[in-house]
Amino acid sequence: MTIKSMNLIKEVPIQSRPRERLEQYGEKALANHELLAILLRTGTKGTNVVTLALSMLNQFEDLYYLKTASCQELMTVAGIGRIKAIELKAAIELGTRISQASQIKIGQITSSTKAGEMLLLEMRGLQQEHLVVLYLNTKNEIIKKETIFIGGLNSSIAHPREIFKGAVRYSAARMIVGHNHPSGNPEPSEADIQFTRRMSECGELMGIDLLDHIIIGEHEFISLKEIGVC
Repeated sequence: MTIKSMNLIKEVPIQSRPRERLEQYGEKALANHELLAILLRTGTKGTNVVTLALSMLNQFEDLYYLKTASCQELMTVAGIGRIKAIELKAAIELGTRISQASQIKIGQITSSTKAGEMLLLEMRGLQQEHLVVLYLNTKNEIIKKETIFIGGLNSSIAHPREIFKGAVRYSAARMIVGHNHPSGNPEPSEADIQFTRRMSECGELMGIDLLDHIIIGEHEFISLKEIGVC
């Protein structure tokens, strides 16, 4: 590629270049040819990548025909060689698979008892304190179960921001927090109660309900919701 052809895209104002526009405004603000130009990465001698992308869309009329085109058909566009054609086919297929993907559900919570029984099976007997969060959707289906904290026998519980960070990341509507007492006694401490109330307050502010905080012992669990803490 000549210096002249490499500089063609540089002649376009920075605010109009596809990559810079995506960074500034997000992918939804880009036109089809701009998204395609990012995938193509480079143009050809005498043609910048944006013009090449426009040329491809003109040749295949719309995105459907571009999606169904073979590598050989893609290579009929001037400036599209074997490597670019393969990369485009891979990107199109990955996009199709992503669009068909659904969020994995790992069970549904119908009551504090069910949540407590599930956590009891997993957490009793642990020699260190673990804090686990069940992130739920609006149907109370578990969309993610994550261990937020592992500490020593007397360690304090994780900061609420670490818990709500996951809630935002997984687009959770609700959540249940559980942690074990390595001593085997599930009776809540004053620190447990204060932590739960703080979590409830944070949840109200963020619109993400804390359904329960369950403390796991050796043979039983205690729901702080059922005893009126949250």
